[in-house]
Amino acid sequence: MQTLLNEFRHIVGAAHVYTDGDLTAWEQDWRKRSHGKALAVVRPASTEEVAQLVKACATYQALHPTSGVSIVPQGGNTGLVVGSTPDDSGHQIVLSLQRMNTVRSLDADNLTMTVEAGCILQNLQERAEESNLLFPLSMASEGTCTLGGNLGTNAGGTQVLRYGNTRDLCLGLEVVTAQGEVWHGLSGLRKDNTGYDLRNLLIGSEGTLGIITAATMKLYPLPASQLTAWAAVPSLEHAITLLGLAHRHLGAGLTGFEVMSQFALSLVAKHFPLLLVPLHLDAPFCVLLENSAHESETHTRGQFEGLLETALDQGCVTDAVVSESLSQANQLWHIRESIPLAQALEGLNIKHDISIPVSSIPAFVHATDALLQKAIPGVRLVNFGHLGDGNLHYNVQAPEGMDAAAFLRAHEEQVNTLVFDSVAQFNGSISAEHGVGSLKVDKLEHYKSPVALDMMRAIKRALDPHNLMNPGRVVRV
Repeated sequence: MQTLLNEFRHIVGAAHVYTDGDLTAWEQDWRKRSHGKALAVVRPASTEEVAQLVKACATYQALHPTSGVSIVPQGGNTGLVVGSTPDDSGHQIVLSLQRMNTVRSLDADNLTMTVEAGCILQNLQERAEESNLLFPLSMASEGTCTLGGNLGTNAGGTQVLRYGNTRDLCLGLEVVTAQGEVWHGLSGLRKDNTGYDLRNLLIGSEGTLGIITAATMKLYPLPASQLTAWAAVPSLEHAITLLGLAHRHLGAGLTGFEVMSQFALSLVAKHFPLLLVPLHLDAPFCVLLENSAHESETHTRGQFEGLLETALDQGCVTDAVVSESLSQANQLWHIRESIPLAQALEGLNIKHDISIPVSSIPAFVHATDALLQKAIPGVRLVNFGHLGDGNLHYNVQAPEGMDAAAFLRAHEEQVNTLVFDSVAQFNGSISAEHGVGSLKVDKLEHYKSPVALDMMRAIKRALDPHNLMNPGRVVRV
């Protein structure tokens, strides 16, 4: 394989091919659940270099079919399903796109921005704002995750309710195929019915069909006003009622609707005592709402106050606060986004990224909570997420005093099966926004229809016949 490594060095420069030293940043996943061993970490600076690297690997694989060489594309390595880190074979190349971080163009009239896959999400948000425009994709990892990873997993985040997932924000892609060819599909068109939708096929494929190197993304006018409210609700049923009221009162202005259980917020209060968590001791759930509008702040605040007055009168809200400034709004969002960090500090846990029809969420939670408590008395449930679009992060923490690592070893498979079976009974999905990766690839065999799996395998074999691209992720062939 030394010949292949030398070819890599010729393509991208020796300084950007890492084969020894501490490669933990690329070889270990964000949750520290998996640590692999890469043949090399290679950092190209252009689409042409990516294409040459893939051609080199494809040629080597054709000449040495038993070598097992394959490519793992990687962005910010913030994924939660072990989809972008190498296995321990020592035969996988981590192809890091972090050097490809240029904003190629911004077309204010077309409301689009064409950017490379290694661009950090927060940088894209800031670049759009400099032009008085909004790039609405937003999530807790936005300071480190990259657009390529967002597209590869079809990431969601906190504003899906209004703007959709990453897929809904993308108009065109540039992709290097498994043969090392480049598909130049960077269209800024909102209407283009000229054949199969290759863009949507590649988005969410987690690097198994090709490597996304750039994308043309939608932009929006910046809202003239934006307000955030925090409300205590007596139950999930009342939270659903509040959501319906918010849709009617705020319309398209409703850009965020997050639910957080009392226990999830208690972890934030415990591990981040300087964050003053409002109202969480007074109700089993709290809701964070965001109203973005193109009218004045006075008008937006009036809408919000009207909504909350109605909700208080109907009893679906017991108390509420509305942010008086941008800093207060950011503080409320910071509390919400600190839940995963607080949970990590509490100890290892079993994470679930599930989606359920919004109307069925209370029944799902009641039923699944009861099943888990019966199976593992004292188990603690960290329930929070994007209620507005039906996506819950329904996480399971060890009972108080139990060793977290021992809990995972003894109960992770049992808990996953129980939760996923319940998700299936309520016509939900076992992966809402994190992807499948390697953690859920075996589960998909059980919860995805055989017809869908056959179609997925046929696509994989057609586009990547030598299984060069991120093998063992999403679907096994």
